[in-house]
Amino acid sequence: MYVPPLGPRVPRRDNAFAAAIGRGWMSANGWKFEGDVPDEPKFVLIVAPHTSNWDFFVGVAALFALGFRVSFLGKHTLFVWPLGIFMRWLGGIAVQRAERRDRVAESVAAFKSNDKLILAIAPEGTRKLVTKWKSGFYYVADGAGVPILPVAFDYGSKTVRFGVPFRTTGNIDVDLPELKKFFVGVVARHPENFQL
Repeated sequence: MYVPPLGPRVPRRDNAFAAAIGRGWMSANGWKFEGDVPDEPKFVLIVAPHTSNWDFFVGVAALFALGFRVSFLGKHTLFVWPLGIFMRWLGGIAVQRAERRDRVAESVAAFKSNDKLILAIAPEGTRKLVTKWKSGFYYVADGAGVPILPVAFDYGSKTVRFGVPFRTTGNIDVDLPELKKFFVGVVARHPENFQL
């Protein structure tokens, strides 16, 4: 199975056992990679479509196989013991959705205070059908001056597909349609819940 190599600047996990598990799961389930991982120390990684809990397992297997070290935001109920130990080890950060905080500013500050950071975000924000993506990922990347890396989970071809790094212009109305073009034709686990 082809696994995109990571450049020296990419944050990595360096865990051979986890890599073997990830590659084994992907191979056993017929998944493959397409595209390359940019040799960037910091970027916002957006993953779509997100229509099923299975997306989490595909994502974890892909991260393990690649050897990525990422951070991601998850609802606080996923971080209770004992699952919380595993979620934090993966790079999860518990979020109280009802709590009003400026998570964009917090994320921008995290990028500015770390030499290496990949923040993974599902722009749909939920597994249900949405007609408009949440914009936080865009403003994090724009505010931190880091690229956005689009990644598609295509269930039609069982492919984890990497796009090319996208640099924001500061004009979301122009940039967002360009970013979404990468996901045209991608088949979600539940296609009825995915709309660009």
